[in-house]
Amino acid sequence: MASNDKPIRAGIKTTEFWLTLAAQILGVVIALGYADPDGAGTWDKVAGLVIAGLGAFGYTVARSKVKAAK
Repeated sequence: MASNDKPIRAGIKTTEFWLTLAAQILGVVIALGYADPDGAGTWDKVAGLVIAGLGAFGYTVARSKVKAAK
């Protein structure tokens, strides 16, 4: 158990999961051009992909640290 003796919740039950999922969805929506269909350029799509990728990476690192502390 963690140092505070609370059981570690499943990833899907955490706030971090849902915030990351929202960032992922937003990034994909931007990358596909749905956020601004009239003016979506290449940079908007690249930024959307970067947002989605960094969100996934950040969540993975955070969960790994939680699991390692167990």
